[in-house]
Amino acid sequence: MMSKNLYEVLNDQIKYELDSAYIYLSMAADSEAKNLNGFATWFKHQSEEEVKHAMKIYQFLLDRGEEVKLQQIDQPPHTFKNPVALFEQALKHEQKVTGLINKCYETAIAEKDYPAQIMLHWFIEEQVEEEQQASEILEQLKLAGDSGAAFIMMDQHLGMRESSD
Repeated sequence: MMSKNLYEVLNDQIKYELDSAYIYLSMAADSEAKNLNGFATWFKHQSEEEVKHAMKIYQFLLDRGEEVKLQQIDQPPHTFKNPVALFEQALKHEQKVTGLINKCYETAIAEKDYPAQIMLHWFIEEQVEEEQQASEILEQLKLAGDSGAAFIMMDQHLGMRESSD
């Protein structure tokens, strides 16, 4: 049986992962509205990945005999100044999620819940990748600027992202 404290942080994490999916979907919609289809594709894939993360925790709770209590997610912002602002927000958001995952892991350690520690280890590694990717794209965008050939190439490159099935 899972401790109440660990159950609560994991159940909350499902909400945060779905919130992330919603934020990225909003970023995709804004990009598409600005005819930045490569950016939109990248953010749509990111949104799908976040749903998969939520479902991983969802299934873990069910496998452990716990009830999943879905929570309300907030409406995300729907317009963004430019692609640099999008990726600044994406990086900031990923850093927040990293802190939340770390809190879950710290709770699993304190509760001596070894199965949760193993499951959460995957998320810790995933967050390193998520932050690195957002940071790299942000720095490239700063170099490319928000118009011109380099910017168009960035949009095309991001559009080649494949789903993480």
